[in-house]
Amino acid sequence: MDLTGLCEVLPVRRVSAGRPIVVGVSGYGGSGKSTLTRRLVQAIPGAVRLRGDDFLDPRRSHTWSRDWCGLERDRLVAEVLRPFRDGEEVWFRRFDWDVGRLTEPQTLPPADYLVVDAVGLFHPITLPLLDVTIWCDVDLATATARGRERDRRAGHDHDRLWTEVWEPTERAFEEFFAPRAVAEVHYRPE
Repeated sequence: MDLTGLCEVLPVRRVSAGRPIVVGVSGYGGSGKSTLTRRLVQAIPGAVRLRGDDFLDPRRSHTWSRDWCGLERDRLVAEVLRPFRDGEEVWFRRFDWDVGRLTEPQTLPPADYLVVDAVGLFHPITLPLLDVTIWCDVDLATATARGRERDRRAGHDHDRLWTEVWEPTERAFEEFFAPRAVAEVHYRPE
């Protein structure tokens, strides 16, 4: 499905739900999740974005795991996903990578759509709270190459992490949780 198709589907889903909906965007690191999420939020009135990077634990996200344990799913669910879907005011703490700690609680603006992008998002803890699941359909080798290049352009030397942690974690997560298979929509970035 392309961006136009997504922009047509989401309002229909919102109306049928009768409440604010959560759109989950996942894929391998470097697959285009953030780019798609930004484009969706720009194209759909009443949408706000939540970056999955704001819910990463810096130590655990730099350690291999089979379930992307670096994504703090319990905090994401408790602070954002559940209250948003229930129409409550959302207060959450994001991880500030510049200072190395969680921020003071901040509010999420009221919205009809919350678009969340993260690796490891399509997990049994979060899936029940995602109304629409979109997989950025890029193969692992291509996504990894893109991610490495993006990091290099930003001045980050993450090559060891890509090789020893992130790429093996992607493979393990795919094997145990089949995120591509559980996604409702497959989006192929241009």
